[in-house]
Amino acid sequence: MTQLHHSFDYVELDCPDLVAAKAFYAAALGWTFNDYGPGPDYVGIRRPGGEGEIGGLNPAEPRGRRGALVLLWSADLDATAAAVRAAGGEIVEGPYAFPGGRRFHLLDPAGNEIGVWGA
Repeated sequence: MTQLHHSFDYVELDCPDLVAAKAFYAAALGWTFNDYGPGPDYVGIRRPGGEGEIGGLNPAEPRGRRGALVLLWSADLDATAAAVRAAGGEIVEGPYAFPGGRRFHLLDPAGNEIGVWGA
């Protein structure tokens, strides 16, 4: 599947108990998963009927009532980070490397946290 520049691409859900979250989403929605790490430390949500992932279950970033973290795709991560700063956004994490590429998190002027990733 081809990603589209600056489009919604991935959603991370907060879940301190990965075992319980996987069991719930598998039973309720039929989701299947990719486990990352020995614990696992992170769980990817597989794209239904296709390749890749549409989201993840993340125990390390508790958001509580703030909800899910939406991730956008960028064809040029460094240019996007520069544009975020120039527009008055704040980079609050990264850019950093992860197994799928590189990523950063931003806060928009209203305080919404959004992730942006690229290869």
